[in-house]
Amino acid sequence: MKTFEISVLDLAPVKQDKTIHETFNDSLDLARAVEKLNYKRFWLAEHHNMASIASSATSVLIGFIANGTEKIRVGSGGVMLPNHSSLVIAEQFGTLESLFPGRIDLGVGRAPGTDGLTAKALGRNPMIINEQFPQQIRELQQYFSADNAESAVRAIPGEGCDVPIYVLGSSTDSAWLAAKMGLPYAFAGHFAPEMMSFAFEIYRENYKPSERFPEPYVIACVNGIAAKNDEEAQKLATTLYQAFLNIIRNDRKPYAPPADDMDDLWNPMEKAGILQKLRYSFIGSQETISRQIENFQQHFNVDEIMITSHIYDHQERKKSYEIIRNAVDSILK
Repeated sequence: MKTFEISVLDLAPVKQDKTIHETFNDSLDLARAVEKLNYKRFWLAEHHNMASIASSATSVLIGFIANGTEKIRVGSGGVMLPNHSSLVIAEQFGTLESLFPGRIDLGVGRAPGTDGLTAKALGRNPMIINEQFPQQIRELQQYFSADNAESAVRAIPGEGCDVPIYVLGSSTDSAWLAAKMGLPYAFAGHFAPEMMSFAFEIYRENYKPSERFPEPYVIACVNGIAAKNDEEAQKLATTLYQAFLNIIRNDRKPYAPPADDMDDLWNPMEKAGILQKLRYSFIGSQETISRQIENFQQHFNVDEIMITSHIYDHQERKKSYEIIRNAVDSILK
């Protein structure tokens, strides 16, 4: 089992009793807390038309988080690239990198991050996305290159900026693409676990070294909910379960506080489906989390584990990341 880094994926989760202003301040407070705990990076994910997630203007929020922290890397996990012009994203992330040198990551995905009607409102063309997405990544690489100074269209800021690009995926398609382009690969195991093992296998076996990334680099995103004991962690996890229950029922309301008994809320079929989707969730005490992460790493041997945490109470959420940090340190010492 090789050593690995740990990071945070934040969705700027909106709680039932919180304003969006408070949500953003909670995200900043969390970023400051995990920075002190030496988490490697803090990523924010683009979603649209969801009352439970406030990270739609991802680059704006990245600037807010980066400005309020000092050393932790901040980036997108990810920007849904076909929702945007490549030039605009290059300019936005070139601006961020110019403001916060050496701290900005650009993770890109091809999914809409929303429903079909909203995707249409974003101007997506589903007929060309599989062709458009790789081309947009190549366009970003060109806009960021110093060589682009001779081009008719230039990204300023952006040109010559050192912004690493990460390919995100929840199936095997992006694994092939990341391998072919010699880019790091991040998999959304926190909601799409079915293909993760196969995707990592494809990526590693077909990786073509690039100048910037001579070796493959794998990030696995998982759910993490830690507390002082297993029972308390399981109670906190009912917010996560309710969030997924709302998704399958197409109910996008803000996150709910912990439930006394999930069996009062879901039926057996919903329960089975949700637990299947959440199979890569580390839930429990420090000892339990440590055992779960170690077993996970022995199987997947990733370079980085990115933790997303659906916990209703902000202080409990910060405490969870502290416990997870301690659990990882006990493995790596």
